Amino acid sequence: MTAPSSPSPLHPKLDELIAVLAQLRAPGGCAWDADQTHESLVRYLVEECYELIDAIESGDRDAMIEELGDVLYQVIFHSDLAAHTPGEEFTIEDVAAHMTAKMVTRHPHVFGDAAAKEAMNIQSADDVVAVWDELKATEKPHRSSVLDGIPQGMPALALADKLAGRAEKVGVPIPDAAVPTSAAPATEAELGAHLLSVVAAARTAGLDPERALRTTLRELQNGIRDAEGSSRASAG
Repeated sequence: MTAPSSPSPLHPKLDELIAVLAQLRAPGGCAWDADQTHESLVRYLVEECYELIDAIESGDRDAMIEELGDVLYQVIFHSDLAAHTPGEEFTIEDVAAHMTAKMVTRHPHVFGDAAAKEAMNIQSADDVVAVWDELKATEKPHRSSVLDGIPQGMPALALADKLAGRAEKVGVPIPDAAVPTSAAPATEAELGAHLLSVVAAARTAGLDPERALRTTLRELQNGIRDAEGSSRASAG
């Protein structure tokens, strides 16, 4: 593999943030920060990720900067915790080094030599995904199922989308909607089957069901606020 071009030697603001976190958790720093564990921080990581999603989907640049910073802070926090936890003892540098190695290895069409690039004949994003999956399977030979590694705590629609893709890989069909679109599901089993078929159809069409629903719900919330504003105006 050809090494990527050398990064800038200095990231002063990133280094400053790392130093701030280290001081907060050092003796004489913040008692709350010093008491945290990987487990206690999970709730904040989840919350910050959802806030970042909101910022991205709203198109608010300033909010994106803030929320990306909050997510970055979580990465730095966990790394500092590990650096001071016996048995873990890895740092933010270890995290970055591992990610760099992974990205270089999984992009041989970018970082490989000329012969490798030509042999791979990458023509599209789908080709890139296929190579990624092959390399990932080679790196993780202990995984015996296409389901291994899928986090079960994902939102249900996102999990359904992921599982529909894995089902497709092994030839497991997703049944058509259990009820016609004009009829209301009579049971949760019918509703679940119907939702799965809708997600599968969205995947086939190249649509993101999770984002689609959030967008529609955002529009619904705007309508609710407009209605509340009209009601207050009428009452006034």
